[in-house]
Amino acid sequence: MAKIILITGATSGFGKAIAEKFASNQWDCIITGRREDRLTSIADDLQNKFNVRVLPLVFDVQKRNDVFKQLSALPDDWKHIDVLVNNAGLALGRDSFENASLDDWDIMVDTNLKGTMYVTKAILPFLIEQKKGHIINIGSIAGKEVYPNGNGYCASKHAVDALSKSMRIDLLPHNIKVTAIHPGAVETEFSLVRFKGDATKAAAIYEGFTPLHAEDIADIAYYCATLPPTVCINDLIVTPVAQANSTSFYKK
Repeated sequence: MAKIILITGATSGFGKAIAEKFASNQWDCIITGRREDRLTSIADDLQNKFNVRVLPLVFDVQKRNDVFKQLSALPDDWKHIDVLVNNAGLALGRDSFENASLDDWDIMVDTNLKGTMYVTKAILPFLIEQKKGHIINIGSIAGKEVYPNGNGYCASKHAVDALSKSMRIDLLPHNIKVTAIHPGAVETEFSLVRFKGDATKAAAIYEGFTPLHAEDIADIAYYCATLPPTVCINDLIVTPVAQANSTSFYKK
């Protein structure tokens, strides 16, 4: 029987790359996202290219009732989830604290933190029943340190870091692994979303150095998920060679 991975936020960036990586290695995939057309297209592409089963689920992880409604109704043959990747997340705005948008803060906390909690809580009964599983939370280097004008995003990702550590402790009796992956600068739609569609500002973030790509994070997630059952990588910070921390870069 093929293994099953559930990936949130699978319509672009890390989520899409992770789905492709696992599907290429013959894992069946449950992929979730808000953009139905894109999600359906990705599902079709994965099935046609890799001959695996793909179940697309359209919902917003911010909406608790929708999360539990969709995931509690999984068909029986999709409930044996081996790996959950809590990837859905975003940054909005790059303003100093006094100028930051309350709406942006709400969306980041609701997506990055509460969404991770909701999805994990919804599928946890399946993992506990099978006495095994692996939860991979996609954090950020912003969850390890802070930087100017990163207030709400840094706070939400620090919370994801703390949540991952708490999960790891609480789920020990159930033989469930928990891994947190904290990427540094990665060229995806991340900056375009953060700057609310301003392509010039988004592109400027990556000028002068070679950033990571979504496929790099997908490779790392796959490595963590395919280690022996007695091995768990708890925490990883991953940056491009040109980046030492959230504010130190070598740019040519």
